[in-house]
Amino acid sequence: MSLVVEHLSKKFGEKVAVEDLSFEITKPGVFAFLGTNGAGKSTSIRMILGMLSRDSGTVTWNGAPLDIMKEQVGYLSEERGLYPKYNIIEQMFYFASIKGMKKKEAAPAIDYLFSRLRIDEYRKMRAEQLSKGNQQKVQLAAALLCNPQIIILDEPLSGLDPVNADLFKSVIREERDSGKYIIMSSHQMETIEEFCEDLVLLHRGKVVMQGNLNDIKRERGRENLTVKADKPFMEIAERCGLTLVEETPNGSSFKVRSEEDAGKMLKEMIDSGINVIKFDLREPSLHELFVEKCGGDVNED
Repeated sequence: MSLVVEHLSKKFGEKVAVEDLSFEITKPGVFAFLGTNGAGKSTSIRMILGMLSRDSGTVTWNGAPLDIMKEQVGYLSEERGLYPKYNIIEQMFYFASIKGMKKKEAAPAIDYLFSRLRIDEYRKMRAEQLSKGNQQKVQLAAALLCNPQIIILDEPLSGLDPVNADLFKSVIREERDSGKYIIMSSHQMETIEEFCEDLVLLHRGKVVMQGNLNDIKRERGRENLTVKADKPFMEIAERCGLTLVEETPNGSSFKVRSEEDAGKMLKEMIDSGINVIKFDLREPSLHELFVEKCGGDVNED
C-alpha cells in the first residue's frame, strides 16, 4: 500500500499557496510534513483530503484516487472543531455516523478511546466545559474512531502540558506500530525527530528539503561543535578555522569545515594543558536545518 501525492499546486488569485508538491509514503510509519507559518501546509493537507480543489496534481491510495468518503481517513485539524453547546458523547456518535459507523459499532470504539485518552468522565459534558487540552483529546478520539489506515495529524501536541503530550505520543506510537500511515505536521522539531524518518519541508509553498532525515544529516556530516573548558580556548578555535556561532553557560558552539579541523582543535587544547569539560561534535539537528532553509523570511498565516 502507498499514498502518492504528485504535482499538487494551488493559487489564490495571484498568490501561489502551493507549487508542485510531490511525495510518497510507501510503508507504514510517521511522515513529517513541515513548514513555516503560511508555507502552505494546511492548504496542502486540505487538497490531499479533497476538502479543497486543486489547480493541478493527483493524490492516490493504492493506485486509485484517494476518496475519503470511501477510505477510512482520520484527520486531526489544527483548527479544533467541536460544537461547543453539545455534549461530547452525542458529538462522537455524530462523527461516527459520518464515517458510516452504526451506533452499536461505534460504542465500544468510543469506550476504548475515551479510556485510553483519560476523558471518560467528560462524555456527558458540553465541549465548552472542557479545557483546550481535553477538547484536543476528544478530537483525537474522533480522528481515530473508525480505525483509519491513513491518519493526518496537524499540530497534534500544540498547547498540551507535558503529561498529556506524552499521552498523545504513546497513542501515536501505538497507531504507528499497528501499521498505520501517518502524516504529522508540527513545529516541535524534537517530536518530529522522535517519530519520523522521512519528511517534506515547505517554504513559501515550495519544497525546500525532502527525503530521509538520517540521510540528509549524514550528507551534511558532523559540522556542529560545542566546547566547554576550564581555560580560554578561542585563539585555538580561530587558528583551527572554526566559526563561532554562540556562547552560552553550557559551552561555545562552532561551525566546523571538517572533522579534521575539530580533531586538530581538540589536540591543541590538550597539548596546551586545557581541561576539556565538553567536546560534542554532531550532525545538524532538524531545528537547525529548518532554520537554515526557512529562517529570516517567515510569513504569518
